[in-house]
Amino acid sequence: MADQWLFKSETYDNCNCSVSCGCQFNEPTTHGNCRFAYVGTVVAGHFNGTPLAGLNWSLLCIFPGEIEEGNGKRQIIIDERANEAQRIALERIISGEACRPLSNHFSVFGSLCTEFLETLFLPINLEVNLQLRTANVDIPGVVKSVGRPIINKFNGEPFHIALARPAGSFEFLYGEIGRGTTSVSGDMEMAFENSWALFCVHHYDQDGLIRERSRLT
Repeated sequence: MADQWLFKSETYDNCNCSVSCGCQFNEPTTHGNCRFAYVGTVVAGHFNGTPLAGLNWSLLCIFPGEIEEGNGKRQIIIDERANEAQRIALERIISGEACRPLSNHFSVFGSLCTEFLETLFLPINLEVNLQLRTANVDIPGVVKSVGRPIINKFNGEPFHIALARPAGSFEFLYGEIGRGTTSVSGDMEMAFENSWALFCVHHYDQDGLIRERSRLT
Protein backbone atom coordinates (compact mmCIF):
# COMPACT_ATOMS: atom_id res chain seq x y z
CA MET A 1 0.00 0.00 0.00
CA ALA A 2 1.25 3.51 -0.78
CA ASP A 3 2.33 5.73 2.09
CA GLN A 4 -0.45 7.62 3.80
CA TRP A 5 0.61 10.87 5.40
CA LEU A 6 -0.32 14.40 6.43
CA PHE A 7 1.98 17.41 6.67
CA LYS A 8 0.68 20.74 7.98
CA SER A 9 3.38 23.31 8.62
CA GLU A 10 3.46 26.94 9.67
CA THR A 11 6.25 28.12 7.41
CA TYR A 12 8.51 31.13 6.90
CA ASP A 13 10.17 31.48 3.50
CA ASN A 14 12.80 34.06 2.57
CA CYS A 15 14.28 34.30 -0.93
CA ASN A 16 16.53 36.77 -2.74
CA CYS A 17 13.77 38.34 -4.85
CA SER A 18 12.15 41.70 -4.25
CA VAL A 19 8.88 41.73 -2.32
CA SER A 20 7.03 41.09 -5.59
CA CYS A 21 8.48 37.59 -6.02
CA GLY A 22 8.15 36.56 -9.66
CA CYS A 23 7.34 32.93 -8.84
CA GLN A 24 3.91 33.97 -7.60
CA PHE A 25 3.05 35.91 -10.77
CA ASN A 26 4.55 33.81 -13.58
CA GLU A 27 7.29 36.42 -13.92
CA PRO A 28 11.09 36.11 -13.96
CA THR A 29 13.11 36.33 -10.76
CA THR A 30 14.42 39.71 -9.66
CA HIS A 31 18.10 38.88 -10.19
CA GLY A 32 17.92 36.11 -12.79
CA ASN A 33 18.51 33.41 -10.19
CA CYS A 34 16.82 32.00 -7.09
CA ARG A 35 18.15 31.35 -3.61
CA PHE A 36 15.86 30.58 -0.71
CA ALA A 37 15.48 29.22 2.79
CA TYR A 38 12.27 27.67 4.04
CA VAL A 39 11.91 26.99 7.77
CA GLY A 40 8.76 25.57 9.35
CA THR A 41 7.11 23.88 12.28
CA VAL A 42 4.86 20.86 11.74
CA VAL A 43 1.67 21.72 13.63
CA ALA A 44 -0.17 18.55 12.60
CA GLY A 45 1.03 15.50 10.77
CA HIS A 46 1.94 11.86 10.55
CA PHE A 47 3.64 9.49 8.14
CA ASN A 48 1.79 6.21 8.19
CA GLY A 49 1.89 5.54 11.95
CA THR A 50 4.69 7.98 12.78
CA PRO A 51 3.64 11.29 14.44
CA LEU A 52 5.35 14.45 13.17
CA ALA A 53 3.70 17.34 15.04
CA GLY A 54 6.03 19.64 16.92
CA LEU A 55 9.11 19.05 14.77
CA ASN A 56 10.94 21.74 12.81
CA TRP A 57 12.44 21.48 9.34
CA SER A 58 14.27 23.56 6.74
CA LEU A 59 14.78 23.43 2.99
CA LEU A 60 17.61 25.34 1.29
CA CYS A 61 17.89 25.69 -2.49
CA ILE A 62 20.10 27.55 -4.95
CA PHE A 63 19.19 27.81 -8.63
CA PRO A 64 21.87 29.44 -10.83
CA GLY A 65 19.25 30.76 -13.26
CA GLU A 66 15.47 30.76 -13.39
CA ILE A 67 13.99 27.89 -11.38
CA GLU A 68 12.35 26.40 -14.47
CA GLU A 69 15.81 26.00 -16.03
CA GLY A 70 16.78 23.54 -13.30
CA ASN A 71 20.33 22.65 -12.24
CA GLY A 72 19.46 23.49 -8.66
CA LYS A 73 21.31 22.53 -5.49
CA ARG A 74 19.32 21.37 -2.45
CA GLN A 75 19.88 20.65 1.21
CA ILE A 76 17.34 19.48 3.77
CA ILE A 77 17.73 20.12 7.50
CA ILE A 78 15.64 18.17 10.01
CA ASP A 79 15.08 18.80 13.70
CA GLU A 80 17.64 16.87 15.74
CA ARG A 81 14.85 15.97 18.20
CA ALA A 82 13.26 13.68 15.59
CA ASN A 83 13.71 9.97 16.16
CA GLU A 84 14.88 7.68 13.38
CA ALA A 85 11.39 7.01 12.01
CA GLN A 86 10.52 10.72 12.08
CA ARG A 87 13.77 11.64 10.34
CA ILE A 88 13.07 9.21 7.54
CA ALA A 89 9.48 10.41 7.23
CA LEU A 90 10.31 14.12 7.10
CA GLU A 91 13.15 13.55 4.66
CA ARG A 92 10.85 11.64 2.32
CA ILE A 93 8.18 14.36 2.48
CA ILE A 94 10.52 17.35 2.08
CA SER A 95 12.47 15.65 -0.70
CA GLY A 96 9.20 15.30 -2.63
CA GLU A 97 9.63 11.54 -2.92
CA ALA A 98 6.51 10.52 -0.99
CA CYS A 99 3.81 12.30 -2.99
CA ARG A 100 2.21 12.14 -6.40
CA PRO A 101 4.84 13.62 -8.75
CA LEU A 102 4.77 17.44 -8.99
CA SER A 103 1.76 17.67 -6.67
CA ASN A 104 3.44 19.97 -4.15
CA HIS A 105 6.34 22.43 -4.12
CA PHE A 106 8.73 19.93 -2.51
CA SER A 107 8.31 17.60 -5.47
CA VAL A 108 8.60 20.42 -8.01
CA PHE A 109 11.82 21.75 -6.50
CA GLY A 110 13.25 18.25 -6.18
CA SER A 111 12.56 17.56 -9.86
CA LEU A 112 14.52 20.68 -10.84
CA CYS A 113 17.60 20.02 -8.71
CA THR A 114 20.64 18.08 -9.89
CA GLU A 115 22.81 18.34 -6.77
CA PHE A 116 21.55 16.95 -3.49
CA LEU A 117 23.62 17.59 -0.38
CA GLU A 118 23.59 15.34 2.65
CA THR A 119 20.63 15.92 4.96
CA LEU A 120 21.60 17.58 8.23
CA PHE A 121 20.08 16.81 11.63
CA LEU A 122 20.51 19.90 13.79
CA PRO A 123 18.75 22.02 16.40
CA ILE A 124 16.36 24.31 14.53
CA ASN A 125 15.41 27.28 16.68
CA LEU A 126 12.36 28.88 15.15
CA GLU A 127 9.93 31.51 16.38
CA VAL A 128 7.31 32.41 13.81
CA ASN A 129 4.04 34.36 13.99
CA LEU A 130 2.16 34.15 10.72
CA GLN A 131 -0.37 36.86 11.52
CA LEU A 132 2.24 39.39 12.68
CA ARG A 133 4.64 38.40 9.88
CA THR A 134 7.58 37.88 12.21
CA ALA A 135 10.17 35.13 12.35
CA ASN A 136 13.48 34.44 14.05
CA VAL A 137 15.57 31.49 12.87
CA ASP A 138 18.82 30.11 14.23
CA ILE A 139 20.19 26.82 12.96
CA PRO A 140 23.63 26.94 14.60
CA GLY A 141 26.48 27.18 12.14
CA VAL A 142 24.18 27.13 9.11
CA VAL A 143 21.20 29.52 8.98
CA LYS A 144 20.32 32.80 10.61
CA SER A 145 17.24 34.68 9.46
CA VAL A 146 14.90 37.40 10.62
CA GLY A 147 11.47 38.05 9.12
CA ARG A 148 9.49 41.23 9.67
CA PRO A 149 6.41 42.96 8.22
CA ILE A 150 6.85 45.59 5.54
CA ILE A 151 6.70 49.01 7.21
CA ASN A 152 4.66 51.84 5.76
CA LYS A 153 7.18 54.63 5.18
CA PHE A 154 4.54 57.31 5.71
CA ASN A 155 3.29 56.35 9.17
CA GLY A 156 5.75 53.75 10.45
CA GLU A 157 3.04 51.12 10.86
CA PRO A 158 3.11 47.54 9.49
CA PHE A 159 2.02 47.51 5.85
CA HIS A 160 -0.35 44.57 5.49
CA ILE A 161 -0.13 42.72 2.17
CA ALA A 162 -1.39 39.18 1.58
CA LEU A 163 -1.56 36.87 -1.40
CA ALA A 164 -4.49 34.55 -2.13
CA ARG A 165 -4.05 31.57 -4.47
CA PRO A 166 -7.60 30.14 -4.80
CA ALA A 167 -6.63 27.98 -7.79
CA GLY A 168 -3.55 26.87 -9.63
CA SER A 169 -1.18 26.72 -6.67
CA PHE A 170 0.72 23.61 -5.60
CA GLU A 171 2.17 25.35 -2.51
CA PHE A 172 -0.36 27.36 -0.48
CA LEU A 173 -3.79 28.98 -0.64
CA TYR A 174 -3.05 32.16 1.31
CA GLY A 175 0.15 33.81 2.44
CA GLU A 176 1.18 36.90 4.38
CA ILE A 177 3.98 38.94 2.79
CA GLY A 178 6.86 40.62 4.61
CA ARG A 179 10.59 41.16 4.36
CA GLY A 180 13.38 38.87 5.42
CA THR A 181 17.13 38.92 5.93
CA THR A 182 18.98 35.60 5.75
CA SER A 183 22.55 34.34 5.86
CA VAL A 184 23.51 30.72 5.20
CA SER A 185 26.97 29.27 5.82
CA GLY A 186 28.59 26.08 4.56
CA ASP A 187 27.93 24.29 1.28
CA MET A 188 24.77 26.33 0.62
CA GLU A 189 26.33 29.71 1.31
CA MET A 190 24.06 32.62 0.44
CA ALA A 191 22.88 35.91 1.86
CA PHE A 192 20.13 38.42 1.09
CA GLU A 193 18.66 41.39 2.93
CA ASN A 194 15.20 42.99 3.12
CA SER A 195 13.89 40.69 0.40
CA TRP A 196 10.71 38.68 -0.19
CA ALA A 197 9.39 36.84 2.86
CA LEU A 198 6.30 34.65 2.87
CA PHE A 199 4.44 33.43 5.95
CA CYS A 200 2.02 30.62 5.11
CA VAL A 201 0.57 27.23 5.96
CA HIS A 202 1.79 24.29 3.87
CA HIS A 203 -0.90 21.63 4.06
CA TYR A 204 -0.23 18.47 2.04
CA ASP A 205 -0.88 14.77 1.90
CA GLN A 206 0.33 12.06 -0.47
CA ASP A 207 -1.93 13.44 -3.22
CA GLY A 208 -0.80 17.06 -3.00
CA LEU A 209 -2.14 20.35 -1.67
CA ILE A 210 -5.11 20.08 0.69
CA ARG A 211 -7.50 22.83 -0.28
CA GLU A 212 -8.67 23.73 3.19
CA ARG A 213 -9.36 27.35 4.13
CA SER A 214 -6.32 28.71 5.95
CA ARG A 215 -6.73 29.92 9.51
CA LEU A 216 -4.96 33.10 8.39
CA THR A 217 -7.88 34.32 6.29
